[in-house]
Amino acid sequence: MIPNAYAQDLKHKEDELALQYLPAVKAMAFRLKERLPSSVDFSDLSAIGTEELIKLARRYDEVLNDNFWGYAKTRVYGSMLDYLRSLDILSRASRKLVKAINYVVEEHMLTHDEEPTDEELAELLEESVEKVHDARIASSIYTVMPLHDQLQVGDEGAALAQVEKDELVEVIKKILSSYKEREQMIIQLYYFEELTLKEISSILDITESRISQIHKSVIHKIKESVGA
Repeated sequence: MIPNAYAQDLKHKEDELALQYLPAVKAMAFRLKERLPSSVDFSDLSAIGTEELIKLARRYDEVLNDNFWGYAKTRVYGSMLDYLRSLDILSRASRKLVKAINYVVEEHMLTHDEEPTDEELAELLEESVEKVHDARIASSIYTVMPLHDQLQVGDEGAALAQVEKDELVEVIKKILSSYKEREQMIIQLYYFEELTLKEISSILDITESRISQIHKSVIHKIKESVGA
């Protein structure tokens, strides 16, 4: 049995390790929050990440891994994504509505420079403004998820679940190669550099609505390519 004084000393060191990286967790939560709608609270994301950080610090073995943040970063970020998944934001009915909204928005963008308002969509879809608003919020939360998560959203999810990971990677590469260089850059900046739509808009001098449209187009083409 570990002597009490020694156990307390270990716990003290573990908590110090967690405190050392707390600013990094808060920065991670802040960056994620920037890409999410106002309905998701920064303090919730930060608290989830901090709780995971403390757990990781208390079971960290420097003999097995000499870089704590390298070991913890992916797991902390994953805990925040798990929290977003746990919100269960897309019911079956709202998934169908999201699909309908995406279709109408894509059609609208062919002749307009910006996306239709919630009121315009509600009128076109014969739905309440509240339902349209909630569905768009739910959809915007899913855009920060890894591509694999986004491809499971909707009635096509079951078909996509059967696709092997390597096959899906090849499909994504092939589809991205069909886009112009600037459009490929948008996907790169959004998914791999994790920039916000506003930041990408500033860098590439393209509207946020157009960026959103390209993103949805990529998801749609991936689903089509795997026969979903």
